[in-house]
Amino acid sequence: MRIIIAGGHGKIALRLAARLKSGAVGLVRNPAHVADVEATGAEAVVCDLEKASAEEVARIVEGADAVVFAAGAGPGSGAPRKDTVDRGAAVLLAEAAERTGARRFIQISSMGAGKPPAGGDEVWAAYIRAKTEAEDDLRRRDLAWTILRPGRLTDEPGTGLVRLAPEVPPGSVPRDDVAAVIMALLDNPGTVHRTLELVSGDTPIIELVATE
Repeated sequence: MRIIIAGGHGKIALRLAARLKSGAVGLVRNPAHVADVEATGAEAVVCDLEKASAEEVARIVEGADAVVFAAGAGPGSGAPRKDTVDRGAAVLLAEAAERTGARRFIQISSMGAGKPPAGGDEVWAAYIRAKTEAEDDLRRRDLAWTILRPGRLTDEPGTGLVRLAPEVPPGSVPRDDVAAVIMALLDNPGTVHRTLELVSGDTPIIELVATE
């Protein structure tokens, strides 16, 4: 399989690419990040989703079996980039997938999306709005989409044990386990058109995804 991963140098994306190896194509904005993606065994393609046209992205996505949106503006970025990356880049990639027939689409969102932003932090509110609008756009498309909303992300070793459901209590989850869940979702048509929240739990990933 050929899997396009947006945000290819991100911590979740690199973990996913390492699992997929030669089947993965990581999209990176910075040419200096190519070597890190290739070190996982994946292919790297330089593509700035904040600047690329729909036609340019479609040429990259052409022939893909699935697409994973794992990009994000990241900590330290302001409200404008939450919109251009967390919303705009997600919409652009979904449009490219729809144009080219790459129907399987996994979108990494966030717990809290789909609800009014809590608290008074302007950047956090912009982030939640961007994720919510990206989800809403994806639901309107003719794609076999799944939206995954992880809780607070950590770099602790994965346990392979999670809680995955349309709604779960707030919590954290290792990025290792997020990557493993994405792998399982890619192979599970039963999760198409589902929005699922994810935190650490006590159920093995393969067993849980198979029931969702």
